[in-house]
Order: sequence, then structure tokens, then C-alpha cells
Amino acid sequence: MRLNRALQLEAPSRAPDGAGGYLRGWSVLGTLWARIEARSGRDLDGMGAALSLVRLRITLRAAPPGSTMRPAPEQRFREGARVYAIRAVRELDPDGRYLVCEAEEEVAR
Repeated sequence: MRLNRALQLEAPSRAPDGAGGYLRGWSVLGTLWARIEARSGRDLDGMGAALSLVRLRITLRAAPPGSTMRPAPEQRFREGARVYAIRAVRELDPDGRYLVCEAEEEVAR
């Protein structure tokens, strides 16, 4: 399997805002090599902007359960300016060598 795209795995983080609340941000966990396949797409009409939603299948080498390098829903991948929100994660093969992440990317058009 050819894993030819370097993706940064990011997890949501919170930091105090100094006024009793929190600011939401993202922490980089590391870089993973992956294969990205477009699955489907559709146009979104919302908030006065023209958007498209693209569903992706992202395949990568597996990390053991509990590892910080094992992707999980609510995390995301970043590739330069592109962001892929992870919606689901499953093992690709019975031996657990690869993971498949179902992800989505919103694209302004």
C-alpha cells in the first residue's frame, strides 16, 4: 500500500482565556503517512458562503489502542492549509496493520 501524504494529527485542546472561560485550539500530536481517497461530495448552502463537503477515506499504518498516535473521532488531520475532520476510525485488515479514517473536508468555492 502506498502511503504518500504526510498528515499532521491534531487533537482539540483548551486553554484558560483569563476571564474564567476557555479558548479552544488544536495540539499537534505528530505526523503520519497516509493515502487519501475521495469518496463523495456535495454542495452546502449555509451562512452566506458557498461550500462543498468532501467525504474522504484516509488509510494509514495502525498504532496500538491507547496510543496518542492512533487517530480518533473529534480529532483532525492537517495537510498544509487543508483540514480533514475525522468522523470514524476502523481497522482495515484482520491483522490490524492499517486503519481507515472516514473524514470530511469543507471547501469554500
